Amino acid sequence: MRILYSFAILIYSFFINAAALAGNKKAVLWVLGRKNWKENLVSLNQDKKKITWFHVASLGEFEQARPLIEEIKREDPKEFILVSFFSPSGYEIRKDYKLADKVIYLPVDTPKNAKTFLNIVQPHRIIFVKYEFWFNYLSQIRLQNIECYLICGIFRKNQHFFKPYGGWFKKHLAAFNHFFVQNDESLKLLKSIGFKNASKTGDTRLDRVLSISKESFSEKRFESFSKDSSVLIIGSSWERENELAIKFSNSDIATKIIIAPHEIDAPKFKSLQGRFTSSCKLLSETTPDEDLHLLKVLIIDRIGLLSKLYRYGNIAFIGGGFGLGIHNTLEAVIYGCPVLFGPNYKKFQEAYDLLEIGAGYCVRNQEEFYATIRFLNDESNYQNAITKAKSYVNDNAGATPKILDYLYEK
Repeated sequence: MRILYSFAILIYSFFINAAALAGNKKAVLWVLGRKNWKENLVSLNQDKKKITWFHVASLGEFEQARPLIEEIKREDPKEFILVSFFSPSGYEIRKDYKLADKVIYLPVDTPKNAKTFLNIVQPHRIIFVKYEFWFNYLSQIRLQNIECYLICGIFRKNQHFFKPYGGWFKKHLAAFNHFFVQNDESLKLLKSIGFKNASKTGDTRLDRVLSISKESFSEKRFESFSKDSSVLIIGSSWERENELAIKFSNSDIATKIIIAPHEIDAPKFKSLQGRFTSSCKLLSETTPDEDLHLLKVLIIDRIGLLSKLYRYGNIAFIGGGFGLGIHNTLEAVIYGCPVLFGPNYKKFQEAYDLLEIGAGYCVRNQEEFYATIRFLNDESNYQNAITKAKSYVNDNAGATPKILDYLYEK
């Protein structure tokens, strides 16, 4: 099975390289970022540093690792933090993260790469996030008896581990000393295949967004835009959410729009702006002290602001739900915003939780989108959703200290 798995990894790598040669931007970054990785790491452990290695898939998983990184650094500033990414979309945004001593791409998961990587880095502790399972790395971690944990884990019954043929995949889970998972279903699934070294701790992103919400932030342009108006914030939007926003801006619903597209691309920003018939500006066309109370639509053409802007919103529509999966709902919920999202939320525990308590709403088309906005425009319904959102935060924050307590006790 290892030969088949490793062959599949090589085939995947071949196609990524082919896409890079064809000019695909993400593929180019994926390939170039892994070039000369051994030389990049060879001097890493010459001083016998105490290294904790975090591996994340992309930006969302990094945000789950971040609260733990911050607390480990606070506990021991000399601890060397290595962060590896699989995806360019995460690496390119966080490659200069100050609390990480080194940020890299994860070398392709072949047996040779995994062994070489671990022999060079020699981490004393490894932390994988959510559902990153690279089986050649896990095999080497187990062979070298390195302390290893999964945080914010989510297991689903359709994964290989829980299938009749899943024995080879299942045995690699023995590399983990402990599983910190987000829900009861994950605990039950792990127990069903013999793993009792697990605990439900929740999602560390709640601790992160709670910290962000307490940071001081104020600008006249955002305050004037939202003053005496209902504001819909559309975060990390893709084309489908953009289309809904454009139609919504022409509806009879008196709500302003702040929209932050997922893709940072200047020509696409200008194109999107031109599709709105109501008054619309790019953030880059405004100044921090500008009065925007007459503006109907504001497009955020800058990264790093969205998590702070949700404080100016009444309702949030989270992008990605008509594509590969929704983006971060918690950044909005932390401010008591009811959240809407498309139908592809199946891999996100917080979406299930928010739907169940009445703080989240799945919309599949324009009609459901409008109907949900009108439902929330009723003051009683809106206040109820706000109360549920705030209760969710209060009831589920605190994953980070729970994990830290376990790590330092061990």
